[in-house]
Amino acid sequence: MKRREFLKSSAGLAAGFAFRPLGWAAEPGRPELVGVMGGEPGPMFDRGMAALGGIKAFVKPNQTVTVKPNIGWDKEPDMAANTHPGLVKQIVAQCRHAGAKKVYIFDHTCDSPKQCYVSSGIRDAVKDAGGTMVPGNAKASYGQIEIPKGKILTRARAHELFVESDVFINVPVLKSHSSTRLTIGMKNLMGVVWNRGWWHFSGLHQCIADFSTFRKPDLTIVDAYRVLKVNGPRGVSPDDTVLMKSLIISTDPVAADAAGSKMFGIDPGEISYIRRAHDMGIGTMDLSGLNIQRIRV
Repeated sequence: MKRREFLKSSAGLAAGFAFRPLGWAAEPGRPELVGVMGGEPGPMFDRGMAALGGIKAFVKPNQTVTVKPNIGWDKEPDMAANTHPGLVKQIVAQCRHAGAKKVYIFDHTCDSPKQCYVSSGIRDAVKDAGGTMVPGNAKASYGQIEIPKGKILTRARAHELFVESDVFINVPVLKSHSSTRLTIGMKNLMGVVWNRGWWHFSGLHQCIADFSTFRKPDLTIVDAYRVLKVNGPRGVSPDDTVLMKSLIISTDPVAADAAGSKMFGIDPGEISYIRRAHDMGIGTMDLSGLNIQRIRV
């Protein structure tokens, strides 16, 4: 992909991307957060998106879409370390059906990129759905951005697809994490930056919140089909997981993470990056005031 001048003027783009109002794509009366339970990943996504007005409310013909799952680990789907391939496949298929010109999928993986893409099942799922897998380990694809609202993290090298695509869809898997207790949507964005190691030594929770001020995902879709309850983020065995058959969809990344935290049995305020993002006005962790629709398949 040809690089654009956005890498030289990222502060202006950040101002444009950062604070779309909650529910910006929804018509009045539509939910701001949808929770779906009891089905398989693809059908749950279809039901949830129908409640939000359908994928065409978010993806327009000839737009480019980037879908960012968690593909960080050389693990098979039953380990729940990565986003479920069935969910990724259906998201890509729906975006293509909506007329997207290109649907890109990538992650800056922790294990070997090739092995992660294959073992997770996501490479084949994306191919079947007509999407395009992109390597996440090519440094040339990452350009310097400014983060004007960051408190600690004020600049980073971010993948051009994250900044440049018309639509950005974040698709984390809900799981435990040794450093942050939980990893959900905002933490999943660490897979779009080049030097995430700096975050760990400089204030991880604040860096996660800071980066989330740059560009809000148009949708955050939390995969809670099979949840890694302990030994995250990588997992040791399938015994570390529990089958929850659930999905969360929201235009508010903080609300999506808060709902995931509650599903895990943890108050969102106990997860520092969720609380900090709420305090910074990125979204809300107070779900009591939201229009929430719960669907059982």
